Amino acid sequence: MTTQKHKSETLLLIGFVFSMFMWGLSWPSGKVAAAYGASVTIVLIRYSVVFISFLPIFFFMKASMVISRKGFLPLLAASLLLSLYTFLFFYGLKNGLAGAGGVLVTTMNPIMAYGIGLILNKKRPTRNEAIGLFIGLLAGATLLKIWGNLNELFDSGNLYFLLAAFVWAVMSRITSKAYNYGSSMGFSLWMYLATILIMLPLVDYTDLNTTLQTADQYFWWNIIFSAVFATSLATTYYFYATTTLGPEKASSFIFLVPVSAALSSWLFLGEVLHLHTIIGGILGIAAVYMINRKKV
Repeated sequence: MTTQKHKSETLLLIGFVFSMFMWGLSWPSGKVAAAYGASVTIVLIRYSVVFISFLPIFFFMKASMVISRKGFLPLLAASLLLSLYTFLFFYGLKNGLAGAGGVLVTTMNPIMAYGIGLILNKKRPTRNEAIGLFIGLLAGATLLKIWGNLNELFDSGNLYFLLAAFVWAVMSRITSKAYNYGSSMGFSLWMYLATILIMLPLVDYTDLNTTLQTADQYFWWNIIFSAVFATSLATTYYFYATTTLGPEKASSFIFLVPVSAALSSWLFLGEVLHLHTIIGGILGIAAVYMINRKKV
């Protein structure tokens, strides 16, 4: 019985590691897709594929589609934030490096989320939390290379990545309470659909038509990968595994995402990470570790 349990947990951990690498790989994959059209156009196409691919998973899991009326406003807010995050994601990738963006967003996101939580709960940080947040500020400053030219900050796409990390942190505060309104998978399904509906009046249909006409297999492989594997499958698996492993153990695996994003961007796109990105990423991981470290 113990051996069977050990095997199950091992398979669960392997799946978790695989999911985190899928998240990391979505950065170079997203950069390839971003080159084919306007950011709003790519967002619409991506979430259309996400919604379609999520449907069979949703019904296989036998999740409920019903959410309470109290969940309508949070659903709308989460959908608007998801739309904005994905727009910033693709817009940043048009101008910047996928590896640098992956490191910046995935290291700063949990730090920002924790800081927002402290402010909203009017809670004073513990000693470890304060140290972690300070290291997080150093990480952000290093990743953004604030000592450089301000024009370089905009041209590198890092400002959009920073805004994307903040938007995701705010959105995560809303989606973390999704279970209060019904099935969390049902909330996700409606959120993906709402994101598509939000994009419809904003998209330039001439650009959409041009993108679809010029899209080749390279484009569709990257869209399918980022939508199906990195979003529908990996994210769904993450939520499932978190309920089994627990949030503390699960959160430690997120450290694999910036590593995966950096390595895959170097391998597939030939990007070379700058020293300040590597140092900033290490500081960001150290910050998250200190924030989550239990007081002895």
